[in-house]
Amino acid sequence: MSRPVSIHKLQAMRENGEKITVVTAYDATFGRLASDADIEVILVGDSLGMVLQGHDSTLPVSISDMAYHTAAVSNGASTPFIVTDMPFMSYHSEAQAMDNAASLMQAGAHCVKLEGGQWLCPTIAKLVERGVPVCAHLGLTPQSVNQLGGFKVQGRLPEQAAAMLADAKAVEAAGACLLVLECIPSALAKLITDSISIPTIGIGAGADTSGQVLVMHDLLGLNPRPARFVKNFMHESDSLLGAFCAYREAVRAKTFPASEHESA
Repeated sequence: MSRPVSIHKLQAMRENGEKITVVTAYDATFGRLASDADIEVILVGDSLGMVLQGHDSTLPVSISDMAYHTAAVSNGASTPFIVTDMPFMSYHSEAQAMDNAASLMQAGAHCVKLEGGQWLCPTIAKLVERGVPVCAHLGLTPQSVNQLGGFKVQGRLPEQAAAMLADAKAVEAAGACLLVLECIPSALAKLITDSISIPTIGIGAGADTSGQVLVMHDLLGLNPRPARFVKNFMHESDSLLGAFCAYREAVRAKTFPASEHESA
């Protein structure tokens, strides 16, 4: 991969049935590593609150934290499309969302990610209208962990699945260019992917999404209590670059995620 990845490239991959690979990164070194491994998308995740700052959730992360780490990643990454999380309570009014999205884009993001469904559609539309690409996020939304009662699979009940499908269609109609689906049944992830035209990126959502995302620390085996959907790719390599490449190839070959990585 020599040219920077654009949203048009990601859309073309979806339409051609090519799997998209996404990893989190938080600094220039790992931004460069993702570039060297031909990873299409870097997510500068608010997961940094847990894996870098040591919190038990993403809630303490600030917009200044996200801008700082986005700038660092941008300095190292030459080709991946950079998506940055907007952290907890940073987009609960349209004016607030505009200001904070501007900070992240100016720091080097190519797209911002927001957690939520139909209630966010006016904000998504305003951001897109002003030239800010938006990635939506449904299913297990970590910023709502207290409301959800913990880190649990979402969308098991028929009415929950129907609501999530409606949310997916709504955020696409509002202008979202990507959709993350986290910790939902694989059948529901496939239904949503087949029902909308934008790329879906799964984590704990089965193999039928347009692509996959893993937290960097998880794919490198650094989490002492990994979730079911995680695979340690260091078992397949003797280097960090090799692990990133092994992850990329497993996603592209559709061997990851396997059935043992899916939500029930």
